Amino acid sequence: MNRRAAVRRVGALVLAVNVALVAAKGVVWWTTGSLAVGSEAVNSLADVAYSMVVVAGLYLTTQPPDFGHPHGHERIEPFVSLFVAVGVFAAGGAVLWQATTSVLSGDVAVASGPAPLVVLAGTAAVKIGLYRYCLNVAERVRSPAVRATALDNRIDVLTASAALVGVAGANLGYPILDPVAAGAVALGILYTGYEIVEDNVDYLVGSAPPEDLRVEIVRRALAHPDVEGAHDVIAHYVGPEIDVSLHIEVEGDRTLMAAHDIETDVVEAIRDLDEVDDVFVHIDPKELGEWKDDENVEQLVGGETERARN
Repeated sequence: MNRRAAVRRVGALVLAVNVALVAAKGVVWWTTGSLAVGSEAVNSLADVAYSMVVVAGLYLTTQPPDFGHPHGHERIEPFVSLFVAVGVFAAGGAVLWQATTSVLSGDVAVASGPAPLVVLAGTAAVKIGLYRYCLNVAERVRSPAVRATALDNRIDVLTASAALVGVAGANLGYPILDPVAAGAVALGILYTGYEIVEDNVDYLVGSAPPEDLRVEIVRRALAHPDVEGAHDVIAHYVGPEIDVSLHIEVEGDRTLMAAHDIETDVVEAIRDLDEVDDVFVHIDPKELGEWKDDENVEQLVGGETERARN
């Protein structure tokens, strides 16, 4: 399955599951009055809202390149993820407020019967499956929006479990555990929002990729037998993908055709990295006096640059 089909399937599946969970939790909340189940219903309602945004966003991000977007539309994905985070924060704040006011007022409803326990246990089981599925797809197709969805499903497992403990405790004679569990759910929701923002902010501000990837980029450039060194290496995120630019040092007696072949080989070697989108290589002939030491390159690959020159 290609990237477009995979991410669209994730969006549609998560939306359908969340709609079903809202319906199930809403019915149980209405019939039992459990605040913990109600907080989970609100959580799932927020999931439905962000799922709709994700479905729309993933549809846009998987459109092919066009004249206005020659590199494709994948750079929209971090913005989709931030919309997810906004919805998560809103849901977490609402649940936390409701739980706090319930504890302070002493107005605590105790849910009886198996229905709340069944719906919460079922939610946890379903969300475990969704988390694993979404994470697998996110890693395979490198989608920050799908990863954000996976993280939300992971925290949903924890919040459903916390709500389950609260409802069970309330049935055992400790009604305060129900709103306390709702508060725990709220904190979990808020933490999910933080994780999503943290994961995507690097994509939006053009941060450098992890050091091991930068090391591999430099090593692939230096692996060419005619490359004597490299400097001014810049790798940064443009959306979820990475653009690379660098100068390679080559003896100046090469013909134009040979220099072109060297550049092409280096570009293709670096572009073979799954995370890399575009690569821009500038060739510096020795005779122009532009060969220089680069502290960043030396820090990444140690003495490999000097060995290449020798």
